[in-house]
Amino acid sequence: MNLVLFLIVLVISFVIVRVGAIAFQLTGLEWSLAKFQALSCFTSTGFTTKEAELVTGNRQRRRIASTLIVLGHAGLVTMIATLANSLRAQEVLESRLSKPILPLPLRPFFAQLINLVIIIAAVYAMYKVFTNTKILRRLTNALRRRIVKREMIEPVSFEELAVVTGGFGVSKVAVDRQSQVLDKTLSEAPLRKHNITVLAIVRGTDTIPNPPADSRISLGDELLCFGKLENIKSVLYAGNG
Repeated sequence: MNLVLFLIVLVISFVIVRVGAIAFQLTGLEWSLAKFQALSCFTSTGFTTKEAELVTGNRQRRRIASTLIVLGHAGLVTMIATLANSLRAQEVLESRLSKPILPLPLRPFFAQLINLVIIIAAVYAMYKVFTNTKILRRLTNALRRRIVKREMIEPVSFEELAVVTGGFGVSKVAVDRQSQVLDKTLSEAPLRKHNITVLAIVRGTDTIPNPPADSRISLGDELLCFGKLENIKSVLYAGNG
């Protein structure tokens, strides 16, 4: 029973981390960074100062991080307790053997070894299942639809890819109909006075690196920008202005 409970806690922990990653992504974090931040919060490890700025500076992300940290501590305690109890299998083994075939001193060690092998095999099987690309993609899409449908997180089109000191970073912004840079060239848009540099324009399947000043911004374009994240949000992200 303890072994089953341990595996259930392990599955739930994986799902929680995946939900946290999706929630972080919906707030504007790039997917690989969102996954790392969710795992960092849940396990309370690997949370660097630079990347912490992406979470602590946003109200929604702080709430997500706090929830993951609390659930992570609870899950860790439960997992350790159930794992420890799973290894205490002397009584279970002896109850299965009407006529013990091992010397009495070896029975506890043999029982623990069996349970340890079972746990390793079960964890490995779960690892193979949850690292399967198709299964992982279906699970992620299903969880994302659920989160969006329940309006648990307010999705944004502003994606923070990297952050450096002083609040400067690289961001990707989708241009919609409310954007104040729509149908303007890079020189016409209010970018230079806010120290925003457009590194590339992603248009469908095409990418225009280091676009010239006369490049016109179209509906649906994604602008890869460098500058102060606060300025990029206020100038380019209509949902934040």
